[in-house]
Amino acid sequence: MNDQNEYALRAKHVARTYRDGEREVPVLRDVTLDVRRGETLAILGASGSGKSTLLHILGGLDELEAGEVEIAGVSLRGLSEGARGELRNRSLGFVYQFHHLLPEFTALDNAAMPLFIRRMNREEARERARAALELVGLGHRLDHIPSQLSGGERQRTAIARALITEPACVLADEPTGNLDHETSEQVFGSLLALAREKGSAIVIVTHDRELARRCDRTVRLADGVIEPA
Repeated sequence: MNDQNEYALRAKHVARTYRDGEREVPVLRDVTLDVRRGETLAILGASGSGKSTLLHILGGLDELEAGEVEIAGVSLRGLSEGARGELRNRSLGFVYQFHHLLPEFTALDNAAMPLFIRRMNREEARERARAALELVGLGHRLDHIPSQLSGGERQRTAIARALITEPACVLADEPTGNLDHETSEQVFGSLLALAREKGSAIVIVTHDRELARRCDRTVRLADGVIEPA
């Protein structure tokens, strides 16, 4: 198996520095990370350690300052913003602490939105979204708008949306951070189950060690570098 087929995501010597007045503050110093296809990886770290910054760089949402990131074998280096957007839509899914659902659309159409953006036939897109929502236990809530859903249901809709395109990798930033323990367990279980169904890798930033233990592998971000947890 070649590298392009073996890895969903690779980061090599990624660095990021912020300016604080006249002072340069290094956040990421030398991050190197490989994520195999279908693997679930948790990234732990103290608040302010740069976990969200790293996730944004891995997802092509922030410009690379130093190093290299490859998504499904395609390097982000030198890509235009348009090309990065196409790569994100094709190969990545995102789940955040806040669901970012469109308030005027139903759960079904929110989950189908990445396929609408691809200009897929709307009925086919909705059929795929229906199947994804049923897999996360929301088959009975398809026609409800976000304000009619519980917090856990909104997050499960966001998970269905993230995985509807069968991405190489899902990047999840504290996806259960606003939920109580029981709902958090249910939502994370939905994320793992749907990712396995779609064959997608997961990289999750979390403070929750219990959730991290359910992943295949756990690492820690400390002093700007990745260490074994």
